[in-house]
Amino acid sequence: MKTAQLLDNQTDFNLILDSTEDPILFDTEMSQGFNLFNLYIKRFLDLLIVTLFMCTIGFWLFPIMAILIKLDSSGPVFFKQLRHGKNNKPFYCYKFRSMVVNQVADTKQATKDDPRITKVGRVIRKTSIDELPQLINVFLGEMSIVGPRPHPLKLNQEFSTKIDGFMNRHLSKPGLTGLAQARGFRGETAEFHQMYSRYKLDLLYLKKWSPLLDLKIIWMTAHSLVTKRDNAY
Repeated sequence: MKTAQLLDNQTDFNLILDSTEDPILFDTEMSQGFNLFNLYIKRFLDLLIVTLFMCTIGFWLFPIMAILIKLDSSGPVFFKQLRHGKNNKPFYCYKFRSMVVNQVADTKQATKDDPRITKVGRVIRKTSIDELPQLINVFLGEMSIVGPRPHPLKLNQEFSTKIDGFMNRHLSKPGLTGLAQARGFRGETAEFHQMYSRYKLDLLYLKKWSPLLDLKIIWMTAHSLVTKRDNAY
């Protein structure tokens, strides 16, 4: 059996493994902040942010995006994809469609200069506007504003065989943004270290979570969107 202990260092913690021939059972340390009261606060903040955004920006931005996407290429306005949610329960994650309709959208990650990406798609992916329909998922309770980012099922299947306890990222609701994204980890995960770094930050989030941490991550994400766009394509 493999067990893991997370060290106290918040910026560079390590996994200490003790392995035998038994199947993997990987324990993830969770913050004591995950109590009923704080989770109600988290849900209240989620609904408050969704309501404020839709009442001030979303009500005019969404129709404009729908028109631009339809004028740019044929196909639906929204792209939906099965991803893992809390406790590994699949759900349909929504995005503004940023690619031409293609048969490998569910299995092939977007790459730099990907010919599938439309003109409008390049802009909305660079600015992360394409992610805004996930506010629908937040409203439905499938996602939170902040949490580990949900990955496509195929990507999870791939990395769950390479990283012990990888699926434990789903012990909380996935988020529109997360600690990894606030630190600038966005875009393609072509290399192992890119995914592993996000995984470590996701575990750190679960270990240190509090409503105040969520607010800090929202601020960090806003700053990152302005200063660290190189990996978004």
